[in-house]
Amino acid sequence: MAVPSWLERLRAASKTVLVQDGKRKIHYQFEDGKEMAEEYDMKTGQLVSRRWREKNTLGGAGKWQVEVGDPTSPLLGPLESELIKESSSNPVFMRKDTLTSFQWRIRNLPYPKEVYSVSVEKEQRCCVIRTTNKKYYKKFPIPDLDRYQLPLDAAALSFTHTNNTLIITYQKPKEILAAEEELQKELKKIKAANSGDGDCKTQ
Repeated sequence: MAVPSWLERLRAASKTVLVQDGKRKIHYQFEDGKEMAEEYDMKTGQLVSRRWREKNTLGGAGKWQVEVGDPTSPLLGPLESELIKESSSNPVFMRKDTLTSFQWRIRNLPYPKEVYSVSVEKEQRCCVIRTTNKKYYKKFPIPDLDRYQLPLDAAALSFTHTNNTLIITYQKPKEILAAEEELQKELKKIKAANSGDGDCKTQ
């Protein structure tokens, strides 16, 4: 079955857990050298951010790539954050999940809702945003579905538009909801450092 394979990778990874600022922060170190850093809200259990980093061609640590959360994170470095801020009038694409859905927000899109169409390209394994006025076009994957080797379902996709922001929602499949629930139970068993000291618990 496909679902356990990603869960097994997560279980096998070396994990460092820190509780800080009302968030549970988990750093995963995988056998292939890749790193993943996640932050969860302690009260809601909701994923706040997820970033990836892999070694560069010289074997050193590469740059963090944001998968979920604010793209103007301090982890990106001051120059990259400033470049994003400088282009504040341009559309800003970011992912911000809920407990039951994957969600993307594109800010600075002033056109009315009827201008947009959002579709699933099953063969390319991505979603596509189009506008009838040809002002905006975006293709983006759903990495979670790739990791769990699940198909894209057009019926799970919906969108709305409010306050110059296009909000795209994809309902999480039951397989992912079950796997996330199982993972959260396991993560909570790992003792974390108190927020007052600098030590982390590694498993």
